[in-house]
Amino acid sequence: MADLAEPRPDPDRRTHLGMHAGDLDGKWYARYWNPVMAPLPEHVREALALGPQAPPLCLDFDAAATLSDAGYHDLENGYSLFDDGSMHIATLTRMPGVSPGMVDWWFWWHATETQRYKLWYPRAHVYAEWAGETAAPGTPYRERYLGGTSFVDEYVGKALGELAIRFVPPHRFGFSDDGLDPDEATAVCGTVGLSRIPLDWGYLIHHVRRVKDGSEMRSRFWMGGRYVTARSGASLTGELDTAAEALRKLGAEQARAMVVHCSQEMNHLAAFLPDIFEEFTRKDSADQP
Repeated sequence: MADLAEPRPDPDRRTHLGMHAGDLDGKWYARYWNPVMAPLPEHVREALALGPQAPPLCLDFDAAATLSDAGYHDLENGYSLFDDGSMHIATLTRMPGVSPGMVDWWFWWHATETQRYKLWYPRAHVYAEWAGETAAPGTPYRERYLGGTSFVDEYVGKALGELAIRFVPPHRFGFSDDGLDPDEATAVCGTVGLSRIPLDWGYLIHHVRRVKDGSEMRSRFWMGGRYVTARSGASLTGELDTAAEALRKLGAEQARAMVVHCSQEMNHLAAFLPDIFEEFTRKDSADQP
């Protein structure tokens, strides 16, 4: 049985894609809404054209912390499919003018309001709700989202997903805290599950490191197959097992859609993150006594 204390999103939420009249009234960040999105970067289009890549090229989840090492991995863009039905996704996003600390700020700030979430990916993000502690003023940005759950409804390709993303400390995925000074690097780590039922189906990492003109984000997902598990004491029986079976066998269409989704949303974010962060910090400083 599921733990009744497990947080759940509002079951009566009403959602819509895009912004309706009045959605941004009174929001200081309204000018950052831009539904016109840039095309996929050429290096991502080339990776998709290659189709599924050989599984040995993929980063094993147990070696996820090697994202902190210098250099690049064999698969930085693209996807692979495994015999157990799981898939691995990799994308690299160049982020001029962005610092790792800005990314930590974003993952805290956007999650508490649907309109903020929609700024990130106007063509796919539908709803956001946050379940977690309220951060005290002065708390480092990374610590503000760790331990919380972001409930999001979003399209990945043509499919609408209702997700629960639980953010965990990077050391849970093998990273060293000493190697994640927010001025130089961060790692956003989480488990990905369904929000309406207690079922997880993968892991995500967005590793961000400083480069000459800003930062680069190297995103990784491990999903489906062996990664499908019940949570909160639930048993994989009945309806839960039926849902799990659908997630155990993922295919190329879903993998391609994930590559496109991640690349588009992160490139769109990179285009406005330095400006919105700078404006937020100005306002935040002005509000302090």
